[in-house]
Amino acid sequence: MSTEILARLKKAVLEYDPEGARSLTQEAIEAGVEPVKAADAITEALQEIGDGYGRGDLFLPDLVGGAQAMKSCMPVIEEELKRRGKGKLKSLATVALGTVYGDIHDIGKALVAALLTAGGFDVLDLGTNVSAEAFLQAVRDSSPEIVAMSALMTTTAPEQEKVLRALEREGLREKVKVMVGGGGITREFAERIGADGYGSTAPEAVRLARQLLGLD
Repeated sequence: MSTEILARLKKAVLEYDPEGARSLTQEAIEAGVEPVKAADAITEALQEIGDGYGRGDLFLPDLVGGAQAMKSCMPVIEEELKRRGKGKLKSLATVALGTVYGDIHDIGKALVAALLTAGGFDVLDLGTNVSAEAFLQAVRDSSPEIVAMSALMTTTAPEQEKVLRALEREGLREKVKVMVGGGGITREFAERIGADGYGSTAPEAVRLARQLLGLD
């Protein structure tokens, strides 16, 4: 019974069906399926979508659809974990993520957040138009292992360097790994400003986060 429900749940995510995925997550919980098992099925589906995108078989709308389906399920899983007194899903690490100051583009950042969450990371989503001070405050308050910055526009790319220099001035640079990406960023730019890594796509960002932490 549980195997069949989990297979249907995974299929719903693969079909980009948020309402169906959420309903099946609830059905799985009511049938006694461990919430972590439901999360694993969702994660497997999202990883398949990410792999397809990486091969060029799937495209940005597929990533968006999978991410939306996953996000619809997570409140159900988190609520059940809370009810059982187990808190949140065990996290590999915390990532403070945001689109830099002057840039209000959200979709790329949202995809990275969704895939990181599916990959086992706790994501502190700072939103868009995030100032250097806001990134610094997140590091002070939440002690993330990684700071991830997105910049879609070349005009806002220098904000990433501004954040890095601010981390250095405040003595926080050694406490975090910094990864950058977005349409306005290149690998050469990332190396020049001293970032620890660069990811050009949302799936690549997850692989990079794991590499920076020595998990792969």
